[in-house]
Amino acid sequence: MTWKLSAQGSRQAIEDALTRSEDETRWDAATPISGQELDEAADLWALECWCENRPSAALKKAMAALFDAPLPRITAEKLPDTDWLTESQKGTQPIRSGRFYIHTPEHPPSRDPALTSFCIPAAQAFGTGQHETTAGCLAMLDRMQHAGIAARNIIDVGTGTGLLAFAAGALWPRARLTATDIDPVCAPAVAGNMQLNGIAAGTGPGSLHMVIADGLGNRALISRAPYDLIIANILAGPLIEMAGSFAESLAPRGSIVLAGLLNAQAADVIRAYRWAGMRLQAQLVNGDWTILWLRQRFSG
Repeated sequence: MTWKLSAQGSRQAIEDALTRSEDETRWDAATPISGQELDEAADLWALECWCENRPSAALKKAMAALFDAPLPRITAEKLPDTDWLTESQKGTQPIRSGRFYIHTPEHPPSRDPALTSFCIPAAQAFGTGQHETTAGCLAMLDRMQHAGIAARNIIDVGTGTGLLAFAAGALWPRARLTATDIDPVCAPAVAGNMQLNGIAAGTGPGSLHMVIADGLGNRALISRAPYDLIIANILAGPLIEMAGSFAESLAPRGSIVLAGLLNAQAADVIRAYRWAGMRLQAQLVNGDWTILWLRQRFSG
């Protein structure tokens, strides 16, 4: 990415803009967009997106349309030619979440025998463990295993780097693991990370099978259902849209872990899954983000 578009506003304005960007009629999902805090005391945040070429007037207009009036000033910045992989790994420190330790190739694994280490290059698809949603999912999965949840057939939807599928495999070693994502770039990223972390490829117990698919309607994913555990760290809009298909793909007494939703969006997501026959088992807040654990309403 060689160009960046930016717009500044309050935290609420940026959160609202991010929520609106989930609507594909407003924003092209292929264009990365995110928010970050600039000044906590001044309640100043920035909405940023990246593109390969000089931003068009249409892209600037699309970003402006994510805001209520008065519209913020949209600025374009040409980024310097930089090895972003090397730079991002220099600044990416290992993190610990639950019993997991996530590090880049620039750092060694943990020496703590109580921790499971995973090596994930920093400048890959989403899901390196640095973001609050991914770290929160790791903590929630750890909590579920401690609570006695048994999982024999697990799917990680929107897998990104494969990290959450790897973690689930460490917690439930005999489970069949499926990782799926809509973005084809995730397939080589997951394959490389599997090799880097000694994750076995395959379709049987204790191995992981990667599928590029949009949702759970893919034939390969249907054939592997029902799932004891569905993990989905994506966005609130798609999570709400897929509530029915997730519930239909779930085995009796199964669990769903959802992330990628802002705290303000949690109530809408919970409501959608209640309509689909799920009940809230636990809720974890990590910064501005909420992670949900839901189970079938009739399960014990």
